[in-house]
Amino acid sequence: MESSGSQSFFGTCLAFSRTRKGLVLIGEIALCVLVLVCYGASRTPGYTGLAICELVFAALVLLAWGCRLPPRLPLLHWGWTDFIRCVIGCLLFLITSLIVIIGHRDGAGIAAAVFGLLAGILLGYDAYITLPTRQGHTAAPTESPDGA
Repeated sequence: MESSGSQSFFGTCLAFSRTRKGLVLIGEIALCVLVLVCYGASRTPGYTGLAICELVFAALVLLAWGCRLPPRLPLLHWGWTDFIRCVIGCLLFLITSLIVIIGHRDGAGIAAAVFGLLAGILLGYDAYITLPTRQGHTAAPTESPDGA
């Protein structure tokens, strides 16, 4: 018999996976798995490290946001952390994919590069929707509490 705490935990994770951010993260994970499989089958398996790192980071971010961890850990600015992850991943996927498309003639490597380009575009979109300045944060009050 499951407790209500575990039901609410899974309900929260499932509810987040249906949001726009959740769907984008699931798409990133799926594309990283495709890139990983294709690079593993190609003659250029050295590029699998990028797909593995982005896969792990996207899964951790999905788990953190799904479990509503950011409000519990306010010492880390989650918006900027996720934005920087997306920008770095976007640039690395785009650069790596262009290098493989231009320099290699391997079928699986070309497929991985195309999926890598798609992952780079999706990470760029994720960076755009995650940009903290778009979300309208309010400034913290600068007056002292006693009014002096």
